[in-house]
Amino acid sequence: MTETKPYRVLLYYQYVTIENPEEFADQHKAFCEELGLKGRILVAKEGINGTVSGTVEQTDKYMNAMKSDPRFADMVFKIDEAEGHAFKKMKVRHRPELVTLRLEDDVDPHKVTGTYLNPKEFYERLHDEDTVVLDARNDYEYDLGHFRGAIRPDIQNFRDLPDWVRENKDMLEGKKIVTYCTGGIRCEKFSGWLINEGFEDVSQLHGGIVTYGKDPEVQGELWDGQLYVFDERIAVPVNRKEHVVVGRDYYTGEPCERYVNCANPACNKKILSSEENEHKYMRSCSHECRTDESNRYVIEHGLTEEQVAERLAKIEEEAVR
Repeated sequence: MTETKPYRVLLYYQYVTIENPEEFADQHKAFCEELGLKGRILVAKEGINGTVSGTVEQTDKYMNAMKSDPRFADMVFKIDEAEGHAFKKMKVRHRPELVTLRLEDDVDPHKVTGTYLNPKEFYERLHDEDTVVLDARNDYEYDLGHFRGAIRPDIQNFRDLPDWVRENKDMLEGKKIVTYCTGGIRCEKFSGWLINEGFEDVSQLHGGIVTYGKDPEVQGELWDGQLYVFDERIAVPVNRKEHVVVGRDYYTGEPCERYVNCANPACNKKILSSEENEHKYMRSCSHECRTDESNRYVIEHGLTEEQVAERLAKIEEEAVR
């Protein structure tokens, strides 16, 4: 038997009416801190969406307390074992929406949403030539890992996805559409939006990529790369049968699964980069970012103007070769 790790990471959501969500958020933060949890939880009138980390005992207490509340009695917790906390702090915030779409006519998943597919059904649809598989995540999430053959929307924010679909409607019209996201919450609304837009055959991976990777039958098959997660881990494995690296180093195009943020605070672009190239290019995505006076890499490493100029000259010299 494998030894159980001392900590867990819980991923969960529930679309359910929460009256006085701001008050609930304040009380819930105090409760989580009392338990010793760390994480990020969003609370809206339409429900709750969270990822928290803690010891096995702490997370057990949290799940039991949540399930004792009739509003969350049937909430599904996706559980990852961990060696320590996946967050530095505990944040519970009130938001107008659990996932930011900013639609003129909001979608209520209780009224309209795509057909749920379990992991086995989703696996079978991946082999269907008449099905298009649409990734409902951001481009940097896709670049680290995705289902084989899935469409990559050119978006950096989820709220931009509806516009992207309208601009690329010809790729989807008349097709059977299957969409997926990390834990399922984005697809609940997005698949409903697709139906409201007139797409007739719309399905979604129930429970998201996380559930697919844990399924004992499919074991994450046909997923390539790693799964981007919004905590200190950054990336977690999905495919338990084979690991295919799809991420590419921003600077060299070599296989890479290591994300950093551009050192220019005004940019902060997510970049796949080896440790060597992070230092070589001063963790910056462009010449403009490398020379920005607020460059965090330059400040962190105490580089002088002469040292920066020397590195810039070397980069330019290699670029013209």
